[in-house]
Order: sequence, then structure tokens, then C-alpha cells
Amino acid sequence: MKYILHSIILLLSLSVCAQNVTFTSQLYKGYDDYKVQEFTTRRLKHSDIQPFIETLKSDDVYTVKRVGTSIEGRDINLISVGSGPVNVFLWSQMHGDETTATQAIFDIFNFLNGNHFKDEKEAILSALTLHFLPMLNPDGAEVFQRRNALGIDINRDALRLQSPEGQILKRVRDSLNADFGFNLHDQSRYYNAERTGKPATISYLAPAYNYEKEVNDVRGNAMKVIVYMNTIIQQYAPGQVGRYNDDFEPRAFGDNIQKWGTSAILIESGGYKNDQEKQEIRKLNYVSILSAIYVIANREYKQIDIADYEKIPKNDRKLFDLKLTELTYNLHGTPYVLDLGINYTETDIKEHADYYNVGRIIDQGDLSTYYGFDTFNAKGYTLIPGKIYTKVFKTVADLKSKTITKLLQQGYTYVRVLDLEDSEKFTALPINIVNENYKLPEFNLGVGVNPSFLLQKDNVVHYAVVNGFLINLNEENRVFKNALIFKD
Repeated sequence: MKYILHSIILLLSLSVCAQNVTFTSQLYKGYDDYKVQEFTTRRLKHSDIQPFIETLKSDDVYTVKRVGTSIEGRDINLISVGSGPVNVFLWSQMHGDETTATQAIFDIFNFLNGNHFKDEKEAILSALTLHFLPMLNPDGAEVFQRRNALGIDINRDALRLQSPEGQILKRVRDSLNADFGFNLHDQSRYYNAERTGKPATISYLAPAYNYEKEVNDVRGNAMKVIVYMNTIIQQYAPGQVGRYNDDFEPRAFGDNIQKWGTSAILIESGGYKNDQEKQEIRKLNYVSILSAIYVIANREYKQIDIADYEKIPKNDRKLFDLKLTELTYNLHGTPYVLDLGINYTETDIKEHADYYNVGRIIDQGDLSTYYGFDTFNAKGYTLIPGKIYTKVFKTVADLKSKTITKLLQQGYTYVRVLDLEDSEKFTALPINIVNENYKLPEFNLGVGVNPSFLLQKDNVVHYAVVNGFLINLNEENRVFKNALIFKD
């Protein structure tokens, strides 16, 4: 009899798991039906989400409550839906420049309002009450910065509660006494899954609630849900899941919320190849969060083996945007073989609504234990410093792509232009632009240098590196982000 009962339980468990997998698979495939089309970039401001919040206010299914204002007076709203006894609290954009999950939250609202998945939505909303606090730091979002208007990191304000935003988060958590909490963030794109060249596209953490990193039922339940989310994301970004460092931080909200009795789950959105605006990662957030909500609603997480949490690879930080290996560099007449690691730093423009890139050498030497989103083996190629073309063009518009390719092949990485607008700081053309009086400094390869040079083999230039971007001069259809305009 005991064997029969165990078999029945196992079959029921497998049936629920199969339902879960089918549901999450359909979530991924049908995402475009629910994606908020107006959100297309990571620059997301308070004014961008207000029309959608106003729409939710007019929907009887939702409760929208202003729970406070930021330092600069922007409303912070709590949006609730569902009638179940289990409270799930999700907050995003505690850091103003971490917008990926905020966009996913509004995609989730579209899902909950949609006509499909009726059985799953009924299961979720009858078992759970969901509470969303999107964009906790609207002042930081306005200028696309991590910190709030006071200049503090809200996620280090859980003890002193100096900021109104931190006070709001604490007050809402306490009023809900939430069973589960989702702390939604973005992390650096340069994190990788430990000992692999794959980016940590999504990283999870069940934060520790004490220095000893003990595991009680509260933290254990968070770990179990994370194990489930990992199995889901592995289907769409295999090997690209990391486990965030769990050292106890007594000032952090996630650690304290765990200590206060809410099973806290941190989701960090990292990097994904050719996804600078994190739109594919946004989709993974949508699938990950809804999958977690569903497995909480059907209580299937309780049967998950907590030991699988430790099997998720740790985060490491060994990724570059571009890694060049084994290039030859001549210094004082002696050839040396080096690897270069290059990253792109974003510089904001247009009132923090857009940006251009500035490439920098981050490291050089033996980088054999590091990885790149893009890697080029430059063995046999010699680094040649770029020159300024002697002819002066009247305007940027006079530069043609075929002309630029020929100039790069001839060893020129800079061109002079007579009429430059004061506001111009970058160009989409694959060559740096200088004014007629610009003097090129002596070339020195080193950490912190903006890399613009040529790669030559057998006295022929095959590749150019302009502002840190690698250009294959033998290809016509090249994707190029930004070159720089120098005026001094």
C-alpha cells in the first residue's frame, strides 16, 4: 500500500511538472503577443510607465495605490491583482539604470489581461495575490543612474531608512507580510557563468539572512523556486545562468527581507550577445517570473530538491566586449605577443535617453582565462598605429563608406572635417573624425587607452579596430556602433 501511495504521488508530481513545462514553453513562444511594444530600449523613465499605470487604474481587476513619492516628488505606486491568501511582492528599479525587469512587469500585466492561458491565470490569481512596485527609484531613472537624488544606494538603506524610497519599500513589505518577494535588478554584462565563456544572462540568489548563511524554511523556499526557474531558463539560454554571491550584507534589503520572514529571490539581468538593449533578457525575465509565480501557486516548488541550488554555477567576472588574442605589438623595435581585452563604456546623450560608446582597453597580456562576447584570434597579425588622412573634408556628409574602407586599408583611422557641429561627439561611420587642427598623440598601447589601430598581415591591412570595435575590411555589410569625434 505504501508503495502504491508513493507511486501515485510521483505520477501526480510528474503530471504537474509536465503542465508547468508546457505552460512555460507557451509563454516563451507567445511572448510577442504580450510585449509592451512602446518599450524598446533600456532608457525607461517615470513618464514612460505612467500611461500604462493609468490604464490599470481604470481596470476593476487591479488595485493601484500611491504608496509615496520620491525625493523629487514622483509618485511611487503599488499595483495589486489576485485574491489568493499567499502574498507575492515584486519590486523593480531600486537602481534607476536597471530597467529590464520593469519592462517585463508591464509585459506581465498584458499577459494577465490577455484572453489566453485562462486556466493558468485562474490558478495563479485564486491562490496568490500579486503586488508589484515598479520603478522604486524614479529620480535615478530620470538621469539613468544607479543612485537616488540623495546620492545613496537604496539597496544599502534597509537599516537606517534615510531615503523615502527605502522607507516605502520597508513599509509595503511589512504591511503585506509577503510570503515571497522578488528583488529585480540588472547586473554588469561582464559577468560570466563560472569557468565558462558564457555570459551570466540571468543570475539568481536566495540572499543570506545572517553571516553564517544558514538555511531555514524561508530561505529554503526561495532556493527551491530558484532551482525551478533555472531549469526553465536553461531551455532558452543554456549555460547562461549564474548564482550571485551570497555573502551577508546587513544593510541590503534582500538580506533583511529574508530575515524578516519573506522568501526573497534576487533576479539579476546580465548580458546576452547582440542584445545591448536587453530585450531578449527582458523576455527571459517575463518567462522566469511567470514560471516562478505559477510554481508558487500550485505549490510544486515544495517537492524540489534544495541541493540543486548549489549546482548553479557562481557568477564570475571574466568577460570583455571584445577579446583579441595573440596579436603582435612592436615596442622599441622588439615584437611582443599580447592579448587585449576591450570594453565599451556608454556615454549618455539626449537628456539620458540615448548613448554612444567609448571603447577602452581594460586589460592586456595573458588573458587566456578570460572570455569575450566577441573573440578574434589575431595570431600572425601585427598591430599598426592609425594615421590621420591629410585631406580635409568639408562636412561629415562628404564621407562615403567606400572611401572610408579604402582609407582604413591604407592605414588611416582618422579623417579631418572642416565643419563640425559643437554638439557632435560621435559618428556611425567606421572611422574617427577630427578637426583640421587636431594633432594625433604618440601611440602607446596600454590599459585605459581608447583603441584605434590596424591589424596587418603580409603588409596588407585586413582589419581595423576603431574606438574598440573590430572591422573586417574584406566585408561590405558591417555592423558598426560608434566612432568618436575629436575636436581638441
